[in-house]
Amino acid sequence: MWNELGISGGTAIVILIALYFVIKWAVKNGIKEAYSAITGKKTDEDIKNEKELKELGADLKIKLS
Repeated sequence: MWNELGISGGTAIVILIALYFVIKWAVKNGIKEAYSAITGKKTDEDIKNEKELKELGADLKIKLS
């Protein structure tokens, strides 16, 4: 089937693996967004990421000064 489309087997595997990770990322973000909308709370991962961004922002301000 893939040969009829001009795609080799190796390329098809790479495309399917990439598609798996894209769908996994989209589902994860959708669940996190729904959780935040339903409960009004942020996830632990979001809190951790915001803390890291604040720290990086402080580091950048120090370096730029």
